[in-house]
Amino acid sequence: MSVRSRLHIAMVAPPWFEVPPRAYGGIEAVLNDLVQALLKLGHQVTLIGAGRPGTAARFLATYPEPPSSRVGESLPEVVHAAHVARMLEDLDVDVVHDHSLAGPLTAAGRPVPTVVTVHGAAHGELADYYRQLGDAVALVSISTSQRLQAPDLNWVGTVHNAIDVTTFPFKERKEDYTLFLGRFSPDKGPHLAIDAARAAGRRILLAGKLTEPAERAYFDTHIRPRLGDDAVYVGEADGAAKRKLLANARCLLFPIQWEEPFGMVMIESMACGTPVVALRGGAVPEVVEPGVTGFVCADPAELPAAIDAAGDLSPAECRGHVIRHFDAVSMARGYEKIYEQLIDDRHPTPVAA
Repeated sequence: MSVRSRLHIAMVAPPWFEVPPRAYGGIEAVLNDLVQALLKLGHQVTLIGAGRPGTAARFLATYPEPPSSRVGESLPEVVHAAHVARMLEDLDVDVVHDHSLAGPLTAAGRPVPTVVTVHGAAHGELADYYRQLGDAVALVSISTSQRLQAPDLNWVGTVHNAIDVTTFPFKERKEDYTLFLGRFSPDKGPHLAIDAARAAGRRILLAGKLTEPAERAYFDTHIRPRLGDDAVYVGEADGAAKRKLLANARCLLFPIQWEEPFGMVMIESMACGTPVVALRGGAVPEVVEPGVTGFVCADPAELPAAIDAAGDLSPAECRGHVIRHFDAVSMARGYEKIYEQLIDDRHPTPVAA
């Protein structure tokens, strides 16, 4: 089968947010760009998710409104998976690409291959879950770091997350603030971002998701006491606000405290010409080119100096790095090859007698 063959791909989103997301939604943002890029490459895509249609693909809804307020509960995931399984029975597709958590449970015995992108950390219970699914699903990692956490899983490839770079504004001249953009969680280290920016004598703006009880508790304990004239919480940023904040920032602070499988905000920042100052962990070394698109620090004490040095980096080099390595069409071609290989493996070409 040629890589240029037109495939019909069933793309399964998680149920929690629309595609594209109105505000928070990293997986949904990736899905939006992946769907649009696959369509551009000539494939047919049926997107199954919750809420309203937001891409050019055919859309089937499992929920009329995403159950966003119930994030963390199990039942919406299960109900979503049951709806998806029923919908797939009526679709003539070549491959199912599932980004949900419970959906892969329905893959066994399916006549077409099921590709599952692992968006979380591949260890502990999540790794054991995929381990129990065996070869019923073909797993794709979003970084080499993630894959190395559980090398025994049924990995079939690694495809870095990516973005449609054209949707992110490029700005050469920056304002003199630093930025934290992400969930308010100790894993993301926004308290370290505030401390580092303050030590560097730079103002910091903080934007991100603050809806779940654990996020609010962390914010009240570790973030609110640190706020002041030089550290300002600006709320949860939608797509337009996020782009404006990223494009104008001196640098993005990404002081993660866990093995982050990827980190979408890093490539979004660099696409705007804004370098990234990060702590080493997870996929950070695969995404940031030290001394060119940002700095990768081994210890929080190194962050203030890196913030100062970030102002000397080239915004054009930051954007160019994303265009070369993390553009949505490149991501789509990576998945395209995996789809084709799995289909060929399932339906090998007969050898002439």
